[in-house]
Amino acid sequence: MWLGPEEVLVANALWVTERANPFFVLQRRRGHRRGGGLTGLLVGTLDVVLDSSARVAPYRILHQTQDSQVYWTVACGSDHKEITAHWEWLENNLLQTLSIFDNEEDITTFVKGKIHGIIAEENKNLQPQGDEDPGKFKEAELKMRKQFGMPEGEKLVNYYSCSYWKGRVPRQGWLYLTVNHLCFYSFLLGREVSLVVQWVDVIRLEKNATLLLPESIRVDTRDQELFFSMFLNIGETFKLMEQLANLAMRQLLDSEGFLEDRVLPRPSRPQRNISALKRDLDARAKNEFYRATFRLPGDERLDGHTSCTLWTPFSKLHIPGQMFISSNYICFASKEEDACHLIIPLREVTIVEKADSSSVLPSPLSISTKSKMTFLFANLKDRDFLVQRISDFLQKTSQQLGGSSSGRKASVEDPAPEPLPAPREPSEQPTSPSSPCGSHQGSLSQEAPTASQGLLKLFRRDAPVEDLGAKGAKEKMKEESWNIHFFEFGRGVCMYRTARMRELVLKGIPESLRGELWLLFSGAWNEMVTHPGYYADLVEKSTGKYSLATEEIERDLHRSMPEHPAFQNELGIAALRRVLTAYAFRNPTIGYCQAMNIVTSVLLLYGSEEEAFWLLVALCERMLPDYYNTRVVGALVDQGIFEELTRDFLPQLSEKMQELGVIASISLSWLLTLFLSVMPFESAVVIVDCFFYEGIKVVLQVALAVLDANMEQLLGCSDEGEAMTVLGRYLDNVVNKQSVSPPIPHLHALLTSGDDPPEEVDIFDLLKVSYEKFGSLRADDIEQMRFKQRLKVIQSLEDTAKRSVVRAIPGDIGFSVEELEDLYVVFKAKHLASQYWGSSRPTAVRRDPSLPYLEQYRIDASQFQELFASLTPWACGPHTPVLAGRMFRLLDQNKDSLINFKEFVTGISGMYHGDLIDKLKMLYKLHLPPALSPEEPESALEATHYFTEDSSAEASPLASDLDLCLPWEAQEVPRQEEREGGGNEDVQEKRGEDKGTSPSDCRHYLQMWAKEKEVQKETIKDLPKMNQEQFIELCKTLYNMFSEDSMEQVLYHAIATVASLLLRIGEVGKRFLVQPDRKPRDSTPGEDQPAAPKSTQNPVHVPQPPAESDTQAKAGGDTPLGKAPPESPAASEEGGGEGRGSPPQRLSDDETKDDTSISSYSVVSSGSLQCEDLAEDTALVGGEPCSPSAAVRSGGSVDTDWSISFEQILASVLTESVLVDYFEKRVDIGLKIKDQKKVERQLSTSSDHEHSGISG
Repeated sequence: MWLGPEEVLVANALWVTERANPFFVLQRRRGHRRGGGLTGLLVGTLDVVLDSSARVAPYRILHQTQDSQVYWTVACGSDHKEITAHWEWLENNLLQTLSIFDNEEDITTFVKGKIHGIIAEENKNLQPQGDEDPGKFKEAELKMRKQFGMPEGEKLVNYYSCSYWKGRVPRQGWLYLTVNHLCFYSFLLGREVSLVVQWVDVIRLEKNATLLLPESIRVDTRDQELFFSMFLNIGETFKLMEQLANLAMRQLLDSEGFLEDRVLPRPSRPQRNISALKRDLDARAKNEFYRATFRLPGDERLDGHTSCTLWTPFSKLHIPGQMFISSNYICFASKEEDACHLIIPLREVTIVEKADSSSVLPSPLSISTKSKMTFLFANLKDRDFLVQRISDFLQKTSQQLGGSSSGRKASVEDPAPEPLPAPREPSEQPTSPSSPCGSHQGSLSQEAPTASQGLLKLFRRDAPVEDLGAKGAKEKMKEESWNIHFFEFGRGVCMYRTARMRELVLKGIPESLRGELWLLFSGAWNEMVTHPGYYADLVEKSTGKYSLATEEIERDLHRSMPEHPAFQNELGIAALRRVLTAYAFRNPTIGYCQAMNIVTSVLLLYGSEEEAFWLLVALCERMLPDYYNTRVVGALVDQGIFEELTRDFLPQLSEKMQELGVIASISLSWLLTLFLSVMPFESAVVIVDCFFYEGIKVVLQVALAVLDANMEQLLGCSDEGEAMTVLGRYLDNVVNKQSVSPPIPHLHALLTSGDDPPEEVDIFDLLKVSYEKFGSLRADDIEQMRFKQRLKVIQSLEDTAKRSVVRAIPGDIGFSVEELEDLYVVFKAKHLASQYWGSSRPTAVRRDPSLPYLEQYRIDASQFQELFASLTPWACGPHTPVLAGRMFRLLDQNKDSLINFKEFVTGISGMYHGDLIDKLKMLYKLHLPPALSPEEPESALEATHYFTEDSSAEASPLASDLDLCLPWEAQEVPRQEEREGGGNEDVQEKRGEDKGTSPSDCRHYLQMWAKEKEVQKETIKDLPKMNQEQFIELCKTLYNMFSEDSMEQVLYHAIATVASLLLRIGEVGKRFLVQPDRKPRDSTPGEDQPAAPKSTQNPVHVPQPPAESDTQAKAGGDTPLGKAPPESPAASEEGGGEGRGSPPQRLSDDETKDDTSISSYSVVSSGSLQCEDLAEDTALVGGEPCSPSAAVRSGGSVDTDWSISFEQILASVLTESVLVDYFEKRVDIGLKIKDQKKVERQLSTSSDHEHSGISG
């Protein structure tokens, strides 16, 4: 690449000049490519230890003038080809021009100007792509790709200097963090270390601090533990590694693969040596933090943030903090965690104006909202720019809402009312908001009216609050406290959120305000207001749609709080059905999961259907991520956090609980339902109040408090059942003495009641204890722990999937469990590679985790071809891809161009296991349809348009969707019918029956499944006969297989003997197959008549092994029968052995009689075996009929009556002991799997070897 000219004082230090002219010098770095002796060794070491490893390219071009000692770099290159291209351009375009100049300074000025112009032109062409990576970073990326063999699609995110501890010795080198891999390279005094770890294989990633390694990063995979230390900035490195590992886990979880986020904002001044991907990842992390902190919708993107102060009228103070601005919100977070949080939606903003600055209040900014609240920010660094950004966002917001905006220099005003159905503002109607689509919903379902308000209000049969005595008075006091708070701190989405609000939440939310506050705390209110009518549309679209999710919903509807009167009638049931079905329709990835019904039923008690729907969205997609997917990954992650917290806070109890195995049993039900299923409703709903305000930390705190309260009893338990009973009885007796609702019988309590029930525990006391003892938990710590546990959980699930898939493989497959697991790892890695680097491939489509484990990972034909080439024991050189394509078509049972692991293993096993007959059967099938496809490029079957109708009917039974595991009996058709008219139609009908095209015939499917499960031994008589073209292809494959064997010549002799015999057998058999009254079609009358056998005194023709230079031409593919090479001899139409059909090389009887394996068949007609020149594609053709190429040249047709059976091929092969030995030879697949892992770079691999260039 061209470089901006930089001055170089010492040109030859550490460099070797390779080419030079009067104006330029091309140099190579010492130690690169060639050994370079001790100097090269030292330079290589310095390049790794110092920053130059990533920054110095191995080649460079310098500009020089004769009298000057100063050189200027003008270009560099990562390889010889690149730098040579630059050198040639300079010689061709500049040398003549430079020779005209007289002054050397003018020469240098001209060269520098020309190089700057080239660079500017290149940058101009790259301008539309945005600010690309700096030049030094590109050099490092090229070096990484070359060093580790990564493709272009693998993007480098960043690189760091560090040490890798191999044993007790640190190896200083460079750590490259790419999107999909962690790579490390070190070269110290001839010792090279190269390491590649795939992010999806990481099971542990953490920062360590030990006596030996004060600050290090530990990376664990299933096979090894890696330690990296001596980072300049370990915090930044670890944070980036966390992000990349997290993205890999998301990919395994199948939320989405990593895609570079083009919408993320880019800094106007990119930092040096920081890639665009690194900036995008940093922006992504900031976005996630921003959305999580303020509970904003998932598509909200942070535009920027700045430090400022906020005037708080309730405390009469200016609180320092950070202002965050995005396209729809202005948010503020104080430096002190609980001092103040503020969320101002731009849809609520009416005026933004700059106030006058003063020494007391510098750079103030005033923001007014529709709810008559005014917020005063000050100490803003760049107020004018900030106001302009807010003005731009306000204009977009008003356009989206359909309003009009008029802006002034320092203020933006939006007095016009919104023309859309305006959402009710909390300041005007403080009660639970009603659904904006409530008027439409009654018509969507005729079975019951829509719940337009909380079901608790519709089904409350108790007396007014005033008549409830002490409980009623307490409820009144709560309401009054909240009203005072609203008056002082504001009400609705723009209210000040302070530590005072948390105190009120812990004391209990009045039932009249519960729905409203849940919406505000969770952020569901923002989504509901910005998506008017969305829920109504979903309900309308999902009504009448049936799926697995709707079936599960129907099954669980009547199990959702059946003890509550609201769900003992059709109104509550119908509302619950609509909300759950609408969400399953919105998010089919989650669909429906058990426990969602319990949580949703509680949400419906305190809000309308639409409000409950948006609360459910907030729960499933933001507050409890991945909790309700098919594998409840999120709940398992938080269960791991709970176990870790138990070890930290209750170490003595933790050991006992692990021994009893209780935590795994209790925590899932506690976490998934937020205690709603294990605690009386009135008590559990108080925990839900706190959860919506503070998140999952409250649930974990309460769980720890429950264990702490029962520690003595749990330590005395002897088994899991006893411990579960202790905890169940305790939770049943957690009561809410302040509840004004009539008590609802708790069904769980009936199961755990005993003679002496434990004392009642007040829920507010339990909450108070949980905050006192375990309140030190922070949201940031929980997120950090979630990351660590997510690695463990997802990798554990992947291991479970691997074991399940391996168990699904039939026992007679031949591979051991360990071999199957290794094959699965390689197979899965190949699938994941399609997601990394092949997004256009069908396998790159997002994996559906709801599918059975066996179907989740699949590969296409090109990926199978790569695996086949590295794993097959039948190496055929350049012919291998052709054989792999046939194998893929044979295994692809459902014809979707993808195969799963079971199909893959079936094919590989056929080549490795079984006896001679099984392996020959496999080869035989690979040369029959559907494996031998007419669409194959350069296939001999391009001549199939010469076939008669009878021959196509004979081949049609083979084109069914059958695989190696299925018996061929199902497709057997009487051969007499095949040769008669109408056979094709019968076969098509039979195939339609086999596929079970009638959807109503369930018995047919059951019979098919029963047959599949039956172990039916395939007999050799079930295999159809092979025609002449297919036999030619089989012989070609065998010749290519033997070409790489050590006994190549002996095998050639043997297969030539067998092939000549089989061709004669086919000729003889043709006489019996041709009917006397049958008229040959599409041919001349004499062509299909068998000729008289020739004299048996002619020697056998054995093909000679090809020259090495012809190997590629020999096996390059399937030669078209109509395009035979000119030098290939072909049989004459008369079948004469001495005519033009005679092969160029023949062996006499004397030359072959020493080979005892073929002595019995040494008197075969010379016309029986025609061998085309092996330098071209090998093909064997019978002597009596004309060869296909000759037939095409002479205008005739291919002999369609010639055929051979598998029994005949088997019998002929058994006569050659060398062929028997070849097919019965055992090959160890383990070595090939290890080689595949190294080549693919898809698993953790490392090398530590001596550098070859150590020389004097």
